[in-house]
Amino acid sequence: MANDNREFEVSAKDLPLHCPTDEVALWCSHPRVFLDFGESGKAMCPYCGTKYRLKAGEVVKHH
Repeated sequence: MANDNREFEVSAKDLPLHCPTDEVALWCSHPRVFLDFGESGKAMCPYCGTKYRLKAGEVVKHH
């Protein structure tokens, strides 16, 4: 089941970010996948469809 209506705003300090996050119950999780925000500042989980976006003004720093 896709979470088309789920969108979370995150800050650059939350990166690297993975889905599911640590707050998700183990029984309803999927394999962990790290998300690439690229230049757009947005990412979507390929498993559950949850969308993530960086807060306005946040910048992704390369590691």
